[in-house]
Formats: sequence, structure tokens, C-alpha cells
Amino acid sequence: MLVVFAGLPGSGKSTISEVVGNRLGMPVVSVDPIESSILRAGIDSDQPTGLAAYLVAETLAESVLASSGPGVIVDAVNAVEPAREQWLGLAERQSVPLRFIEVVCSDEELHRERLETRTRTNPQLREPGWHLVEQALDEWQDWSGLSAAVPRITLDSSRALGENVDQAIAFLAS
Repeated sequence: MLVVFAGLPGSGKSTISEVVGNRLGMPVVSVDPIESSILRAGIDSDQPTGLAAYLVAETLAESVLASSGPGVIVDAVNAVEPAREQWLGLAERQSVPLRFIEVVCSDEELHRERLETRTRTNPQLREPGWHLVEQALDEWQDWSGLSAAVPRITLDSSRALGENVDQAIAFLAS
């Protein structure tokens, strides 16, 4: 199975995806550390490093899926339809089911606090401020087209982590 997490920066998707991955024995491929490594290699940040990171994540996820393990989880913003369609293409090529898990934080104050207090483990990436979250929200595309046909659940990270993890695992088991 290919499980793709989507959500704004600081929404809680990385935290939830890591716990779900640990519980299910599925590796998590996260776009942020990949992009950080691309920048650390000296690729200038005015280059399409985000796109490159998505393509590397796709290659890694495909390799994991080809190994016949339990599946793989992808952790990325996935704000636009072309990014979501990338995962649909991967699932089709590997003949595996695809599930989207969208993570939102309905509590704006909590969302802001998370951004302001977290420390990045990817030093080459700037910590996104609230203005970048608002910009990402402006660019966020509705789930339409091909991705609208894929099973998807939306989790609200203002709720307890354990509740969201249990809900995600139940969704994936159904």
C-alpha cells in the first residue's frame, strides 16, 4: 500500500505519519530531509529543489514498494493536484492501493505555536513562518480530478495524537 500524507507546514502530518509508520512497520519517506540534503549538496535554493525532492521521494517510495514489503508512507505537503497525481501514477505502476491522509489543524493559535516552537532537524530548510503557511494555503488546490477518486481521510491535529493515529490506522485497515 502507498499511503500519502498531505497538509500545510506545521499541521502535524510528520508527527502522525511517523507514529503510523512505526505502528504498521512501514517506512516513511519525507520530502523535507530530501530537500535539505539537496540544498546541503550546494544546489542553489532558487532552483526547483522542492520538485527535485518530490521526484527523489517518488523514486525511494517506488523502490520500497518494489521490494514487496508492507508498503510505504510519503510525508509531503502535496498542496497541488500534479503532486497528488504523481502518487497516483506510482500506485498504478506498482499495482498497489493508494490512500491519502490529509492533516489539518483547525486551531490557528495551536498551529502558529507549533511553527514558532519547533526546531528543524533539516538545517538547510528555513523554518516556515505563519506568512508562508498562509501563502501555502492560498496555493492549496481542492481535491479534484484524479485524486478525488482516491480514498482520503482528513485528520484534525488539534485533537489528541493517539486519536488521530488510531483513526488513520482504522482508515488504512478498511
